[in-house]
Amino acid sequence: PMGSERMEMRKRQMSTASESPGAAQAQHSTGNRGSNACCFCWCCCCSCSCLTVRNQDEERARRTSHELQAEGIPNCEESPAPTLEEVNAWAQSFDKLMLTPAGRNAFREFLRTEFSEENMLFWMACEELKQESNKSVIEEKARLIYEDYISILSPKEVSLDSRVREVINRNMLEPSQHTFDDAQLQIYTLMHRDSYPRFMNSAIYKDLLRSLSEKSTEA
Repeated sequence: PMGSERMEMRKRQMSTASESPGAAQAQHSTGNRGSNACCFCWCCCCSCSCLTVRNQDEERARRTSHELQAEGIPNCEESPAPTLEEVNAWAQSFDKLMLTPAGRNAFREFLRTEFSEENMLFWMACEELKQESNKSVIEEKARLIYEDYISILSPKEVSLDSRVREVINRNMLEPSQHTFDDAQLQIYTLMHRDSYPRFMNSAIYKDLLRSLSEKSTEA
């Protein structure tokens, strides 16, 4: 009887030992699946880390857009509707486009589709600065322009080379109406060479030209 009990106990121990690795492996596998199921399962849960990062990025983009609107930036300048002659003139030169509020509005609408509206906003801010004569107002507006369009921390930073940035930094020691003249010229040239040709081939310009042409024909 004692021998039978020992043999029975040994069988149980061997059976337990053989089952343990499989059970441990199954438990380990289940644990891994549980931690990653959220990322690989098609029905992802809301707390998944990849979704959290993506949601944060989308929220940041929405917040930036909302902040730009909250700053009170007007969607367009006040101006009468452009005539067919004016719109045709825009195709003759970039200067003629930029001379009229209607031209700037149409071009700005196009820049918005290319996410480069800050170039026009910067140019307009510089034009506004040139109209000021009060020293304290000039200093305040120059500071705001720097923070909005020159600072590398700004989401509306315009693209300027290092030489122009050095000039601006020197000019900011004593701001004047012409603190950003070099930068304004560089952005004007950039819009002329880079964005203006695409604007002339854009649906925004062609649709406006077609609409005015049809009205002129009907009249």
